[in-house]
Amino acid sequence: MQTTLKSQVGFAGIGLHTGRPVRMVVRPASAEYGVWFRRTDVSDADPLIAARWDVVSPARLCTRLVNDAGVSVSTVEHLMAALAGCGIHNALIEIDGPEVPILDGSAAPFVSAFIARGLQELDAPNRAIEILDTVEVREGDAWARLSPARTLEIDFHIDFTDPVIGVQNKRLNMANGAFVRELCDSRTFCRQSDVDAMRANGLALGGSLLNAVVVDGDRILSPGGLRHADEAVRHKMLDALGDLALAGAPILGRYTGHRAGHAMTNALLRALFARPEAFRMVTCDARLARNLPGVGVSRTDLRAVA
Repeated sequence: MQTTLKSQVGFAGIGLHTGRPVRMVVRPASAEYGVWFRRTDVSDADPLIAARWDVVSPARLCTRLVNDAGVSVSTVEHLMAALAGCGIHNALIEIDGPEVPILDGSAAPFVSAFIARGLQELDAPNRAIEILDTVEVREGDAWARLSPARTLEIDFHIDFTDPVIGVQNKRLNMANGAFVRELCDSRTFCRQSDVDAMRANGLALGGSLLNAVVVDGDRILSPGGLRHADEAVRHKMLDALGDLALAGAPILGRYTGHRAGHAMTNALLRALFARPEAFRMVTCDARLARNLPGVGVSRTDLRAVA
């Protein structure tokens, strides 16, 4: 069945790119509502923004949603990954600024709060997007693909010149709480040289060593080092789940990303929905639901990241 939170939960922090303080409340919503943002600081235009693939607007280094009135919210990917990874299908997210708080740079604070609140089952069946045929997009040596599979699988490859990152590969079946246990605490990462360049261009104004893994050649500058030896590829998988959640329903299929980023995953969703024969909507019975992200999450999984 579809779910929502049992009660609202609030977050406060700063935006990674704007550097502005922001408060956000994730509220329960009814069946079939989906996920929507509401800009509480906007009074002269439509403040509601759908968390949906077709309202994604080009943005550097994050996922940005924009409604028809031009009202936007950005850096939604970690929050969307937490909702999808916890199996939350309906929510209203009220936010008093243009960017979701970065918190510690991962999805773990969202996940911990959601599981602590608990989920409410709703009186409507859940539906999933079953991939029937392979869809692929490419740009240079980067590519992303969706292909048929019984569960949501994410397979990611990255290749960086920095020795501390290098070449990393990871593949996970996202069912049975795998996101909570394996991915949600992995933080966004960047080079020190990228930080300097971004700030010169008005980006990453809220970034610090406390909300990102910053590397410089073979050194990790962030206190405490890495949470996982392959934290970088795990975070790219986290981002991919968050961007795929904008499909509007869980996906049953294999996502493969090779040097892919936010824009490429969105391009992949656009390519998928441009081919109606490549997918179908299926109503989830108990057997099928066990293959979805978030189903089977327990407090045991939460303890791993709390």
